[in-house]
Amino acid sequence: MKPFRAELLALPKEVSALRRAVRAHVGAPCDDLQLCVGELLANVIAHVGEGAPATLTLTRTADGGTRVEVGDPGPRGWPVLRRAAGGDEGGRGLALLDAVAGRWGVRAGPGAGKTVWAELPPPLDRGARALDAGHSHQ
Repeated sequence: MKPFRAELLALPKEVSALRRAVRAHVGAPCDDLQLCVGELLANVIAHVGEGAPATLTLTRTADGGTRVEVGDPGPRGWPVLRRAAGGDEGGRGLALLDAVAGRWGVRAGPGAGKTVWAELPPPLDRGARALDAGHSHQ
């Protein structure tokens, strides 16, 4: 996969558009990657603000996985993994990201902002992980 970079405004309509752009760039089904992209952008909308500038970057990791980074200028809205209660309407995005990513985190910058990143294992590892967990991805 070639690196991919998109600069955009964090708007609800951009979430699905960005998922489609990522799928077109990869050229193959990439549900976990699209999930991570969508959840990270949704977090910018929810916690930094609708219309905030955001940057998406996709790169290949040394082991053949994919690194997703979403940067925003907001000093607030640092992600915290929490368990959503059954009646909560939100709060599941990072739990979903945590379930599919090999690892994820946040770093300061650019400027006063932050970059949230996630690394997805190579596709074959994802399938093996799903089988180990008793799930299958087809």
